[in-house]
Amino acid sequence: MTTSWTLLRVLRERNARLYLTSLVVSAFGTSSLSLAAGVWVRDLTGSDGLPALCFLAAWAPTLAGPALGTLADRVCRKPLLIALNLGLAAVLLTLFTVHSPDGLWLLFTVLLLYGTVGVVGDAAESALVTAAVPGDLRGDFNGLRMTVTEGMKLVAPLTGAGLYTAFGGPAVASLDAVTFVLAAGLCALLRVREERPERSGGGWRKETAVGVRHLWGHPGLRTLVRTGGTTMLLASLSSTTVYAVVDRLGHSPAYTGVLYAFQGAGSVTAGVASGAALRRLGGRRFGAAGIALTAVAVAARAVPSDAVALASAVAIGLGLPCVLVATFTAVQQQTPGPLLGRATATANTLVFTPNVIGLGVGAGLIELTSPGLLLPLYGLALLLTAASLARHSGRRS
Repeated sequence: MTTSWTLLRVLRERNARLYLTSLVVSAFGTSSLSLAAGVWVRDLTGSDGLPALCFLAAWAPTLAGPALGTLADRVCRKPLLIALNLGLAAVLLTLFTVHSPDGLWLLFTVLLLYGTVGVVGDAAESALVTAAVPGDLRGDFNGLRMTVTEGMKLVAPLTGAGLYTAFGGPAVASLDAVTFVLAAGLCALLRVREERPERSGGGWRKETAVGVRHLWGHPGLRTLVRTGGTTMLLASLSSTTVYAVVDRLGHSPAYTGVLYAFQGAGSVTAGVASGAALRRLGGRRFGAAGIALTAVAVAARAVPSDAVALASAVAIGLGLPCVLVATFTAVQQQTPGPLLGRATATANTLVFTPNVIGLGVGAGLIELTSPGLLLPLYGLALLLTAASLARHSGRRS
């Protein structure tokens, strides 16, 4: 009842409702393109390796998160978001000229810009949320934000794949462009009062360093960000075993889609419930509980049983988002507004960069040994991570 009432409060807030609607629209377009881009490259080149560069191009700007996030602190966030959405919509339309392998440089360039806009946009959105959504509802809002994102991952890729099959890559790019135009329009309707940021006069590098120092110098935020990065590293290591797990179950590789669908359903549920759980437990306890649940689920995947595999997928979906919601809500709550863009982007870099490292290392490890050995080890490491965070939870954050 409490969760339902709080969610209704979030949805009754005009700004929160507009924000979530814009997220639904843009997440649908982004998820549609994410699958279609790789298929597009595969069709044009026949290569199995080049499609991976789509992910790399879109992810690479995250490494420059602290510097890119500084832009979100130098200008008013609402006009910046509108400009970013409209600019990216225009850039996506250039993909109509990609018809052969000679045009792949343009596709990869657009994806690189896509990732860059994503980093700056996430930082600006996180900062603008503090002005648009009441403080006591931000945990619920961040949970719903994750629900929207994960929900779109369940339905949008199929739409993108169908549209690509019927009309080709440019059609998917145009769909994504339309979603960004709509998101810009919804952002323009937000009623927020922003003061023009004051320049410190210290230059871009010094301004970036101030945001990094705040995040890493704050004991509560440092603990959550460090734990979030460790969790994402271990979760990505375990995710590289999924095809081996499916093979042990005697299914074809396509069965991985079933596991990811169950995991997505768990993540959607976690997003809805996270606001109330965050208030009840506090950030660190909430994060630790989620990591512990993920640990048990990861270790359980070593059991060659369909029922266990499906239950584990749901549990991972429920547990993994907890530390992310706790971390980024704490960053919003405990960072001064003028620093919030830089701090959010820095947290994104520190939390999600280990994910890519884990994918690379895990891909090598699964070639050397079986998931029956690796998964219990990953689960144990996650359990130790949860215990470490729980020890720091003497006071709520």
